[in-house]
Amino acid sequence: MNLRRVVVTGLGALTPIGNTVPEFWNGLSNGVSGAAPITRFDATLFKTQFACEVKNLDVEQFIDRKEARKMDLFTQMGLIAADEAIKDAGLDLEKINLHRAGVIMGSGIGGLRSFQDEVTDFARGDGTPRFNPFFIPKMIADICAGFISIRYGFRGPNFVTVSACASATNAIIDAFNYIRLNKADIFITGGTEATITEAGVGGFNALKALSQRNESPTTASRPFDKNRDGFVLGEGAGCLILEDYEHAKARGAKIYAELVGGGMTADAYHITAPHPEGEGASNVMKHALEDAEMQPEDIDYVNVHGTSTPLGDISEVKAIQKVFGEHAYKINISSTKSMTGHLLGAAGGVEAIASILAIKNSLIPPTINHFTDDEDFDPRLNLTFNKAQKREIRAALSNTFGFGGHNASIIFKKITE
Repeated sequence: MNLRRVVVTGLGALTPIGNTVPEFWNGLSNGVSGAAPITRFDATLFKTQFACEVKNLDVEQFIDRKEARKMDLFTQMGLIAADEAIKDAGLDLEKINLHRAGVIMGSGIGGLRSFQDEVTDFARGDGTPRFNPFFIPKMIADICAGFISIRYGFRGPNFVTVSACASATNAIIDAFNYIRLNKADIFITGGTEATITEAGVGGFNALKALSQRNESPTTASRPFDKNRDGFVLGEGAGCLILEDYEHAKARGAKIYAELVGGGMTADAYHITAPHPEGEGASNVMKHALEDAEMQPEDIDYVNVHGTSTPLGDISEVKAIQKVFGEHAYKINISSTKSMTGHLLGAAGGVEAIASILAIKNSLIPPTINHFTDDEDFDPRLNLTFNKAQKREIRAALSNTFGFGGHNASIIFKKITE
């Protein structure tokens, strides 16, 4: 069957290094770290006392106070990013078929703060069950997609994908497939997450997943560095407007890039550790290339999952070398998590935006905080250390991998007629 082309016509970002897309890109381009001591709670007794928080956010500038009280922070962040994306796309809601407009968001955990607070309050009480009437709607992961559809009247497919840190990329792939199969014309898609809470930090500390470099938060996320010691927890949201190419052309929309392929696989190996040889990671990149009808040589940039964990980074690089062969030495590889931290279920959304803007601006964002070479990585690889690099980018591949062995990859390319 003839598949429709899918393009990106709007972007929205709320991140630890910028609360809008231009601010986010400025932070990426200049190698800014979003890590700092935690302000959302007293982290004095925690092994990790820092994170990549969204800064200077006044939710009531975007959402009415009464409405905001019905939402967890992850939903608020998703709505704010979606609003920027809608405005950026120049969508006139009165001129599009709202029954063919959908919302698919990703979130790995959902309303963790709301869940934690309600259960804590109950446990500290006298046993009388007093719960906020909005407790369940605030907590459930799908509610952000629901709020977005209500705000804009989008009546097409509406749901959330949950695949840990691959969630947003899975959401983007689902939206992509609905459009190219002619089941919808336009989607708001991406991811949102807000888990910088006592339970979030404590839980990841118990897994020994987080960096404990409390004396130097801004240098703690150091993918591919010999002394990396875990990821830095982040929060925020990234939203894309995906649209049928002909639909976008007909309304005179600006087009950032074309989404041409996606892949999804499972490691089937371990609940938290990646396959040591990157088997699932290599397969998912191969599937994305096959879906896009592209060769490894067509890719100029890989935005890696690159979390700054001892096992994950080497596994992903092995997978890249397996898939790209000699071409691996001709591409740029970088981890923007070195700046944003790890946004978990929202990671794929903000990293898709980073990949799209890299294509648009012919600039590879860097992997910051590289201090010591790790002999496990081939020195011929260009891991884009510490400083952005100018480069014409024909196509970029973005990887996200999640606990449970979930892998998802997407490919964007420079738009051509």
